[in-house]
Amino acid sequence: MRISEILTGKSSILFTIRPDDSVYAAVEKMADRNIGALLVMDEGGLRGIITERDYRDKIVLKGRHSRETRVDEVMTADVYTVRGEESVEACMSIMTDKEIRHLPVVNDEGKVVGIISIRDLVEKVIDNQQFQIMTLRKYIAGQYPG
Repeated sequence: MRISEILTGKSSILFTIRPDDSVYAAVEKMADRNIGALLVMDEGGLRGIITERDYRDKIVLKGRHSRETRVDEVMTADVYTVRGEESVEACMSIMTDKEIRHLPVVNDEGKVVGIISIRDLVEKVIDNQQFQIMTLRKYIAGQYPG
C-alpha cells in the first residue's frame, strides 16, 4: 500500500502555523483540531513542524512561556518528508528509526500535499491484516471465488 492511497481517504486540509506565531497559538490550534502536529509554513513553503512533544520538551519542561515564545524557536526545522509513492512499511521504518510520529507528504516539486501520522499507518496495517484474515477464512471455508 502506498501513502497516496492513505491521503485519498483523509481530509485535504493542511493544518499550518507561521514561524512567527506564538507557541500558545500553535498549541491552541492543535487542541481545537485534536491533532498532534502542525506544519510550520510561510510563503516559501515548509519551514518545519511543531508537535505536542516540542511543546512538552521545549516549553513546559524548560519553564518557558508559550505566549512569549515563537514557533520557530522550538519547531523541528530538519523535517523528514516522504512522497506519495512511498510504502506504508517504508514510512513506518522512518518513523521508528527517527522516533517521530508525523511525516509531511510532498509531491515531485517538493510542495506539501498532506501529512501522515503513525496512527494513520497503524490503522491501515490493521485494516489490511483484517482483510487478509477474512480472505483466508473464506478460502479455507471454500467460499473463495478463485
